[in-house]
Amino acid sequence: MADLEALRSRALIELSAAGDAAALDAWRLAYLGRQGAVTRVLRGLGELPAEERRAVGAMANAMRADLEGALAQRQTEAENAAIAQMEAGGIDVTLPGREGLVGRLHPITQTLREMLAALGAMGFQVAEGPEVEWEYYNFDALRIPWYHPSRDSQDTFWLEQKPESEKRVLLRTQTSPNQIRFMEKNQPPVRVAVPGRVYRFEATDATHEWMFHQVELLAVDEGISFKHMKGTLTQFARALFGQDREVRFRCHYFPFVEPGAEVDIQCGLCGGAGCRSCGGEGWLEIAGAGMVHREILENVGYDADRYTGFAAGFGVERIAMLRHGIDDIRNFYANDLRFLRQF
Repeated sequence: MADLEALRSRALIELSAAGDAAALDAWRLAYLGRQGAVTRVLRGLGELPAEERRAVGAMANAMRADLEGALAQRQTEAENAAIAQMEAGGIDVTLPGREGLVGRLHPITQTLREMLAALGAMGFQVAEGPEVEWEYYNFDALRIPWYHPSRDSQDTFWLEQKPESEKRVLLRTQTSPNQIRFMEKNQPPVRVAVPGRVYRFEATDATHEWMFHQVELLAVDEGISFKHMKGTLTQFARALFGQDREVRFRCHYFPFVEPGAEVDIQCGLCGGAGCRSCGGEGWLEIAGAGMVHREILENVGYDADRYTGFAAGFGVERIAMLRHGIDDIRNFYANDLRFLRQF
């Protein structure tokens, strides 16, 4: 009986010294656990004489109940002390927790999807093609002559191949080659949008990257004229930049179209008055376009006397920069989360 009282006193003294949840749990295992001191006493009752067993058992059970009650009280006191410490440090435990990080689409992917959605609403279907392309589809089939500077190694990534091969292979410099591939396999009417990455061997600066994205569109059918092209591209530009945005067309030369044009939108910052953003012009270029050259239609087997068409090409990064007021194309691929989380 004296030993039980000593055990109880020692247990209460150690319990009062336990100051945190870890110490309290260690105390519980030492005294009340399956191998704890109080549990061993209860398991040893069967070895005592019958006349002592009842009195010792009653005292041991009472001691266990007292210790369990004391433990519960100390655990409550420790929890309250921890809460008070957090509150003293300026933490409001009643506030909801912070939201976890949520993934999102890259701004170029967002812009690309919006561009394709705008074209899809006008009946254009999406067609993709290879990024590693034959020279024929990237240059020859598009009426780009052999002496054109874009074929030089300073502008094009040419790929190594077997010396006996007569066909040269490159990383495509535009998405236009897939227009040829599509027309070779499909008869008019054609309404197709071609998105994808393109590559050009050039220096990187605020407005140029060696890899970027384009969206080309092509429409071929009977009776298509320049006015259809103007209406389509005007609707497309206003779908991306606002229905009140003015659009203009300027004459320009491209080997694969005749006539050709560059497409501008009115500067959204100055309203056409001229500012630093638009270089004082009041307009911003967004695309090159034109009527598909008769020779290209004939080369893919179309009847050029029966069918006409138009084509246009947009730089996705260019559209994203204009829409969001970004002045450096390199921000898109710098992997800076401070920049990407704005979209």
